[in-house]
Amino acid sequence: MNLDTYLVFLPACFAINMAFGPNNLLSLTNGAREGVWRATAAAGGRLVAFAIMIVIAALGLGAVLATSEMLFSVVKWAGAAYLVYLGFRLLRAGAPELTTLETSARTPLGRLALQEFWVAAGNPKAILVFTAFFPQFLDSGNHALSFLVMGATFIALEVVAIAAYAAFGGRLRSLTRGRRVLKLFNRVSGSLMIGFGIMLALTRRPTA
Repeated sequence: MNLDTYLVFLPACFAINMAFGPNNLLSLTNGAREGVWRATAAAGGRLVAFAIMIVIAALGLGAVLATSEMLFSVVKWAGAAYLVYLGFRLLRAGAPELTTLETSARTPLGRLALQEFWVAAGNPKAILVFTAFFPQFLDSGNHALSFLVMGATFIALEVVAIAAYAAFGGRLRSLTRGRRVLKLFNRVSGSLMIGFGIMLALTRRPTA
């Protein structure tokens, strides 16, 4: 990949990273409920899922998902169900006490990371990004190195997006210190998560 191509890829990739979707909503919500550091660390689960998807796309296996109606539907419905499940959990969750950010009563970090992983892995559109978007900038003469550079760039920019959304969530928490407001935030986040689940369920497999 030459420098001119990379300089076109970079801002386009960052726009994808920063787009408001289920994972970024999860980082924002965790930033508000669990704190910025924990929300950022938990998003490591998302990075693992994306790294796996990039490898799958680099090996050409992402085309299987794009062409298989059954496989696409299985991933889609599983992902949609999980988003709706997380949404209802947020709707039912009470507002945490402000002191719980410093106590052991917080959600285990491993559980938060698994949530991030499954939200990312359960979205078939994510792997289609790597299958359809990356090849537009691919150097056909150096396939492996191109995917390595683009994949590393995507992961690095995803870390920036994670930190930004987690920090925004933490800032919202500091500005809304009433439990009533935090409970309202849970309801808004839960409703949005359910909405993303419904949108995913209505997604159709892209045709050539």
